[in-house]
Amino acid sequence: MPKTELKKPNGDVFLIAERAPDNSYIHAQWIGIQTLDTVKQGGSLYIEMLEDQPCSRLLNNHKELIGPWDIAQDWIVQYWTPKVMELGLEYMGQVLASGIYGKMSFHQLHQHIGDKFQIKMFEEVAPALEWLLTVDSEKSHLTPTR
Repeated sequence: MPKTELKKPNGDVFLIAERAPDNSYIHAQWIGIQTLDTVKQGGSLYIEMLEDQPCSRLLNNHKELIGPWDIAQDWIVQYWTPKVMELGLEYMGQVLASGIYGKMSFHQLHQHIGDKFQIKMFEEVAPALEWLLTVDSEKSHLTPTR
């Protein structure tokens, strides 16, 4: 699936979603101020991507996100999280927003879904991606071989 851009009615891009060519991860890059509607649209796009082709790793990038989005917490906890787990999401590398409100929104969410799948928080994209791409292999080292 090529890069998908979702736009607000005014034409501003609020999410760029892209699957790695080898399907090792999906990169969701959130941009600007989010509303309940934009979070639902973006979350639904991600669900469609997983339905189309399962992928266990999400790079959820809030680097360019502005302000809080806790208005969408209930929807994420009650609808999105169970759905993506059912579709195979196991690992989420979370790049935090630089602003305090975006960070606080994610920390609140993490209290609700942090035990559902493996989530690790990062300040930058590169270490988050590095963790995501090695996390499966870490697990396989723990599995005894016969």
